Amino acid sequence: MFKSTISFVFLLFYVTVGLGQETIPLDTVHWDINARSYVLEPFKGNDAIYLQAGRMTLKDASFLNGTIEYDIYMKETRGFPGVYFRVNGTNAEHFYIRPHQSGNPDANQAVPLTKGISPWQFYFGPKYSFVYDYPVDEWMHVKIVVHEDKAQVYLDHAEKPNLSWQLFHEVKAGGLSFTGGGASGMHLANFKINNEAYEIKDFKPGERESIEGAIAQWEVSDKFEEQLLDEPNDLQSLIDGRKWGEKIVLEEGVAANISRKVELRDNTPGNTVFAKISITAKRDQIRLFEFGYSDRVVVLLNGQPIYKGTNGFRTRDYRYLGTIGLFDAVYLNLKKGKNTLLLAVSENFGGWLVTGRFANAQGLKIE
Repeated sequence: MFKSTISFVFLLFYVTVGLGQETIPLDTVHWDINARSYVLEPFKGNDAIYLQAGRMTLKDASFLNGTIEYDIYMKETRGFPGVYFRVNGTNAEHFYIRPHQSGNPDANQAVPLTKGISPWQFYFGPKYSFVYDYPVDEWMHVKIVVHEDKAQVYLDHAEKPNLSWQLFHEVKAGGLSFTGGGASGMHLANFKINNEAYEIKDFKPGERESIEGAIAQWEVSDKFEEQLLDEPNDLQSLIDGRKWGEKIVLEEGVAANISRKVELRDNTPGNTVFAKISITAKRDQIRLFEFGYSDRVVVLLNGQPIYKGTNGFRTRDYRYLGTIGLFDAVYLNLKKGKNTLLLAVSENFGGWLVTGRFANAQGLKIE
C-alpha cells in the first residue's frame, strides 16, 4: 500500500511542477482521507477507493493550471461525487456529478465554494450544468481542464467539452480534494494531475438571462441569530445593535451573494443578516416590490415587519430546489421622503442570496 519516500518525492515533483502525468497511488502517504468510511481495494479492473460520506485531499498539492483526471464507477444512487480545485481556506472551485439526475438538465454542477457555502441555488441552469445520460454499473472518465479564469469538463473521453465556464474566484493556486457519493458511497480510481496540459478548446460558456431593473447593491449587517426575529416588539433594538458597512453587489444581473462578505460557519453564532436599501419617495404612495431570497426572509419597512417567507430546499414541494428568482412580492406603503427597507435573510445551505426590484421605480431614488 505504501510507496517509498523516493517515490513520494518524485510524485510531488510531478504534481507541483507538472513534468509528467502519473497515476497517483491510493494510499495514506499521498492522501489525507476524511470520511465516514473508506476501503482501498481492487474493483472492476482498477485499484480503487470506496469513499463514503467524506473527501480525500491530495497532500502538498498546489494546483493552478492543468488537467485533472479520474474515474467514477457510476451507479443509480443519490450522491455528489466531484472535485474541489484551487482550494484556499473555505474558498474553492467545484465541479460535481449528480448520478440520480441522469438525463436531466441538472445532471451535474459547476459552482464556487464561497466562504464554505456552495451556492448552487444561484449558479443553476445551462450555464453551469448540462444534460447527460450516465452509464450504469460502469466506470466513467472525468477530465477537467483549467487555465487562468476558464475551465472545461469532458466526460467519457469526449472529443469536445461538455461544459465550459468562467471560474469564480481570483486566479490563485490551491489544494485538490475529491468527494465520493455521499452516504451510499462510490468507487473512484485513476487519479492523474498534469500541470502542463491546460489547453482550452472551443470555449463557449453558456449565457444567462439577467433580471431587468434588479437592485444593483445592498448593504449588509453583521450576523445574528434568526430566532431574534420572533419578537416583533424588539426588532428596533435588534436593528440598532447591528454593525454595518459591508456591500454586496448584483452578480450576473440576477442576485447578490451574501457569502461574499459574511461567513456563515466561522464558529460565531448567527445565520441571519439584514440586507438594506434606502428608498426616497416624492410623496406618500404604494409600490410593488418583487424579491427573492434563500433560504428564509423577514421583510421590514421603516422598522416594521410586513412579510415572512421560506424559499429553502424542498420547502414548497419535495422537488423544489429553492433556487433564486423573483418568486415573492409585497406592496410597500412608502412615506414621503426616505424609507428604509430591510430583508432579514437566513441561511441553511445552498446559497445565501438576496435580490429584488420595483415593478415600477419611476420617481423613486434607491440607494
